[in-house]
Amino acid sequence: RRFPTVELRAETFNGSTHVPVPSDSAFLKALLFQLRLVDDHVFVEQRDTCTRINHSCVYSVATTAGELWPVLAFHKSGLIYACVPLVEGTLEPRPPLLTVSGLSQGLALLLGIMDYISPSRKNETEMNTKIGQLRILLVQACPLGTPLHTNIRSLNSSFEDIQEMPLDKDQPAWRSSTYKGKPQVNVCITEKVKCMQYDQRDVVDTWQVYGAVNCKCDIEGSAPNVTLSLSLPTNAPPLQDIVVHHCVTSVDPAMLLSTSAEPLHDSVYNGPYKFPFIPPSDSFNLCYYTSQVPVPPILGCYQLVEEGSQIKITVNLKLHESIKNSFEYCEARIPFFNRGPIAQLEYKVSYGQLDLSREKSLLLWVIGQKFPKSLEVSLTGTVSFGTAGKEHPTDYVCTGNTAYVKLYFRIPDFTLTGCYVDQHSVQIFVPGKPKITASQELISSDYYIWNSKAPAPMVYKPLLD
Repeated sequence: RRFPTVELRAETFNGSTHVPVPSDSAFLKALLFQLRLVDDHVFVEQRDTCTRINHSCVYSVATTAGELWPVLAFHKSGLIYACVPLVEGTLEPRPPLLTVSGLSQGLALLLGIMDYISPSRKNETEMNTKIGQLRILLVQACPLGTPLHTNIRSLNSSFEDIQEMPLDKDQPAWRSSTYKGKPQVNVCITEKVKCMQYDQRDVVDTWQVYGAVNCKCDIEGSAPNVTLSLSLPTNAPPLQDIVVHHCVTSVDPAMLLSTSAEPLHDSVYNGPYKFPFIPPSDSFNLCYYTSQVPVPPILGCYQLVEEGSQIKITVNLKLHESIKNSFEYCEARIPFFNRGPIAQLEYKVSYGQLDLSREKSLLLWVIGQKFPKSLEVSLTGTVSFGTAGKEHPTDYVCTGNTAYVKLYFRIPDFTLTGCYVDQHSVQIFVPGKPKITASQELISSDYYIWNSKAPAPMVYKPLLD
């Protein structure tokens, strides 16, 4: 969908240097090329040089009129979600990403569209119907190109059902309906931890924590005021890279300036992390954050060695003593790429259960809901393979002995940063005593342990001047 009002504003901001959005077909062709979904086997300096490595989903797309920036795009479950946010200012020099409010609004809108479409991706007819309704829904979500509703699922799919704007002039546009009943607030902090472990002297392990605070506020009134505070234990690392929802009315500027791009120092903002806001009618993410935690939750070592027609594997995992030893699930998946089906398997596990996938190309080690008292588990085994077929997994990165173990786990009622919501600190300026429910969870995301007996791809290397 195009918004001429937005394109006119972009042209006004940039004058003669303005790069217009090309036709739909030309834009799609350029975007597929930039995302390496076409011609990925060809080296193109403009796209593939090391100086153009992308650390976000914000791209510069080459068009006949020049470089179109910023283009926000990501590829998920066979679909591409993309938008071109407006930068309210000149593009020369390019402003830092954190200062472009349109990027966070555009990302929230794309995530809302993905949340609306993705449950139907296995049913083509249903998915086509939903995509057909998107044009109508975007009229409500983005009147004149400004995202007001990012929860697409909550919108109505026919023009007849679109409600008139509320008569109460104090009611903000993002409160699409009013609630009647006992006030209640549900808050859930979800932290995801990404990790790359190599167990090699010359390679530094890396891990990152990303947090999101989701809220659902059922409160009467056209514009209720809520204040929520995030708390940290004493001496815990501070929250950084904080991005807030547009319904937040005010925050300490120092909170938003704390960034993980700079080393931690004494002047970093340590809280309190207070968020006064007027909540939307539906659930929403109040804020996102990162944190530089000192250790990953599970330390691992993986060794894979070929001996003739067999390979020997050893996996050792250790739960850090500071981590809550109570999982909803915890399992390690050990894939074998570019090989045939597993024909013979001899193994020994100190804890848990080992299963073989139906395709016989993956070992699934179910550790369960607790580590043993020692907090350490191990797996040793010998594997031999049959003749490879087309159905067995291949990977251009994992060739030879370059291989990994991937961990999947969820720890309820726990965060790696220690971040929590003090229920007594939630302030709601409405009559009646509200019911406050707060929960936390830690989930693994891209948690890899690479074979220490082979070279592994580097996710991060410090840039040399």
